[in-house]
Amino acid sequence: MGFPGEPPRRQPYVQPDASPPAQGEHWFEPAPHGPAPHGRGPYGSDPTATAAAGPPQPPRPVQQPEQLQQPAQPERRAAPPEQPRQAMWSPYDEGPRSRRPIFIAAGGLGVLVAGGIGLAMLANSDPTPQSGTASPPARASDAPIPNNPGGKFGFAASRATDRHPLGLKEVFRSRRVTFGGQSYLMTTSRLDKKCKDAVVGSKLQKALTAGKCTQFLRASFRDASGKIIGTVGVANLKTSAAASKVAAVGAGKSREEYLKALPGKDKVTKFLGTGEAFAGGWSHGHYAVMVWFQYKDGHLPKKTEVKKLNQAAFGATDATVTPALESRSLTGKRP
Repeated sequence: MGFPGEPPRRQPYVQPDASPPAQGEHWFEPAPHGPAPHGRGPYGSDPTATAAAGPPQPPRPVQQPEQLQQPAQPERRAAPPEQPRQAMWSPYDEGPRSRRPIFIAAGGLGVLVAGGIGLAMLANSDPTPQSGTASPPARASDAPIPNNPGGKFGFAASRATDRHPLGLKEVFRSRRVTFGGQSYLMTTSRLDKKCKDAVVGSKLQKALTAGKCTQFLRASFRDASGKIIGTVGVANLKTSAAASKVAAVGAGKSREEYLKALPGKDKVTKFLGTGEAFAGGWSHGHYAVMVWFQYKDGHLPKKTEVKKLNQAAFGATDATVTPALESRSLTGKRP
């Protein structure tokens, strides 16, 4: 690579070695209004018995002392049988029944406490799978990473190990880049799926077609002074051999096969493609990298000026394309 027809001074990238239901819901409700059920009332009297006895009976003769052992009971009429009703608990009742709500409440509280302790122990337990049970399937993140195929370009040696297409933001992600103490401003970028539209020359176009080129990415830059402008391009081919052929066709003295410059809309890079330029290319695995750099006024550069063009071309490329392709070499994926 060089001007004019100089071989490129670029060395290819070398891959390093690589709760239970509630009970007692009406415990503390007041007793219903109305007569108490047949039997003993809360104060030991029986109002219904008085009402059912009928008219008063004449007084009986005085009994002897030995007959006082059993008190005389007034004669009562048989009252119609009443349906038994559930006894309501009263705070005035005495005996074991008055403590029933307390016992039930204490029992329910014990069940709740025991259930809570059991749930806590279950949550904190770490059961060991029994022998013979199948282990859960491995997650996608647990899948082993394939081994690096090795070689100079690793995964990037072929599209078979580097299947994902390149993206403009992957390669040309920053508008302003710096390399070697020099800064460069990107003014425009483009992705072509018809690779032949990004180059000049029939031989180069045929080489891209034969190499199964699927995309050609380009971006244009200007240096800080605004005097040097250029375009950097990268083609995605099937194999390393195809990329090498494309790079070889673009070299030579004929100046008939080269990267097509991509003019910008600014006042500086709009002049790209007019005048003399430093053009060439090289390969990085199954990618072919090509450059076109010139002075803004398009004059024929001197030897010292060719060196500056060379420096600007490699600087803009090493700040953009090179890191993206090196990442592909290491992982075969987008960075």
